[in-house]
Amino acid sequence: MHAPSETQAVSGGQADDPPPPSSSRPLDHPGFVVFLTARTLSSFSSQVQAVAVGWQIYMLTHSARSLAWVGLAQFLPMFCLTLVAGHVADHFNRRMIVATCQGIEACGALLMAIGSFGHWLTPPMIYVMVALFGTARAFEMPSQQTFLPALVPPSVFPRAAALSSSLFQVASIMGPSMGGLLYGIGAGFCYSTCAMGFGLAMMGTLAMTLEAPVRVRRPMTLATVLGGLHFIRAQPEMLGAISLDLFAVLLGGATAMLPLYANDILHAGPIGLGLLRMSPAMGALVCALAFARWPLNRNAGMWMFVAVAIFGIATIGFGLSTSMPLSILALAILGAADVVSVVVRGALVQLRTPDEMRGRVSAVNMLFIGSSNQLGEFESGMLASLIGPVEAVVLGGVGTIAVTLVWMRLFPGLRRLDRLDDIRPAQ
Repeated sequence: MHAPSETQAVSGGQADDPPPPSSSRPLDHPGFVVFLTARTLSSFSSQVQAVAVGWQIYMLTHSARSLAWVGLAQFLPMFCLTLVAGHVADHFNRRMIVATCQGIEACGALLMAIGSFGHWLTPPMIYVMVALFGTARAFEMPSQQTFLPALVPPSVFPRAAALSSSLFQVASIMGPSMGGLLYGIGAGFCYSTCAMGFGLAMMGTLAMTLEAPVRVRRPMTLATVLGGLHFIRAQPEMLGAISLDLFAVLLGGATAMLPLYANDILHAGPIGLGLLRMSPAMGALVCALAFARWPLNRNAGMWMFVAVAIFGIATIGFGLSTSMPLSILALAILGAADVVSVVVRGALVQLRTPDEMRGRVSAVNMLFIGSSNQLGEFESGMLASLIGPVEAVVLGGVGTIAVTLVWMRLFPGLRRLDRLDDIRPAQ
């Protein structure tokens, strides 16, 4: 799943804007609407691009190893630069960082479109461009994740976070489908659509008004770069939420086995694989929409533990299933349970963290999430090769439940966490 806080603010920023109007409805805050639009466009474009890159590199090389190189090209910049990006987010204008990264992504997608139309885009060039996108995302995400607390008051945050998650899930569902359709016309059309989406996202980001303090820039040192890690260590509830998500995803990596299940166990073919891949996002979307209507504001910590346990049970159910409808249902429940963890962890990370630390803490959170996803796929694949896919998935689900029970004893403060809208920055 992710030293005492600095009391003096850090700089680069836009001038203070008036605080958002008080309202219990997130959509009543104009800046939040602009943020949702820009974030959704950026996420949608990233999903379309991922499909185009995967298909194109395989068509050019007909090598599964080439797909692995694409994954590595995306992962390495995040792993190497995320903590540095967190420092940058806390010392410079966050809105301009995000807009610059989205501009770089738009230019990169446009270059790939031109190369595809001209038939001169080669695999090494694709790897370089993917690494460029990975670098831009490494700097974009920690800054972008700090926007929500600056756009809505804490009382609205749980509902706003759920609505933001809902639109992210919509992008996760529509992006791959649209990418596949556009690739049928040509890779250049995919990348052109991405360039347009990233460009519109950049314009939306620039149009946002954020309430932000004037910051005093500090030199980059090991202490400032690692400040997010030190802060999280000093916050047991936040440490518990991030580490619980880390181990749950690391152990319960059922999604890594979807191609094998679709082909060898469920005998559903590529269409079945598409349905399986959509199922967690569909479940997550339904749950996120429910939270947007009925925010999670009572016994939030306990609900998080229950949801992670359900995540483990659903993983076991998927692992044992030989029925396509039952497998889809298990994956949808798995996706819905994951949203509970996302909402609680997001509230803790964004509301418990002082503004001058949010970039670095968000960067650590991103690093934990990215590492758990990547390592979870690796762990599931290696374990499946040793003991079999069904046994590997079921064992991962059992491990997730065991971790949940242990974490309930290790982090009693997280278990007792009640209202998300009462979370305040740590002093």
